[in-house]
Amino acid sequence: MVDLQRWIVDSPWAPISGTSVVAACERLQSDFARSHVVLVRHLRSGEIDAVENRLVPEQHERHVVIKNELDAFAGTELDDHLRGLGVARVVIAGLATTHGVRATAESAVALGYDVAVVSDATAAVTVDEHEDALQLLAARGARVTTVDELLLG
Repeated sequence: MVDLQRWIVDSPWAPISGTSVVAACERLQSDFARSHVVLVRHLRSGEIDAVENRLVPEQHERHVVIKNELDAFAGTELDDHLRGLGVARVVIAGLATTHGVRATAESAVALGYDVAVVSDATAAVTVDEHEDALQLLAARGARVTTVDELLLG
């Protein structure tokens, strides 16, 4: 789950609001209760905020990645962490489709992960930017799916 700090969530997004992205991520995390959840945060002072705490309650295993770039893999231990857990598939959701989500998904594909990007659990500044980023990710090897498709599949 990428960049779901309150200061990002509260920005204007399309085709759905940041609050709707968080709600979709909450649906995902409840289904992934036995999975390892990684929160990715853009470097900014402060502790994990209330939005992030709702997404990964204390009883779940939580790993926080602090990034300085758009890409959660760039300059972080994320790849080593996931490989150490034996993770082969990553599901990416959060904000924004055109920034952190896209950069992280592209790196994950390049690193050999099976990547799913959840189209209705992410958003961009405009609908066109959101759709263009999803098409680009699909062309680069990520599977673009929805929350319902992922949870039912």
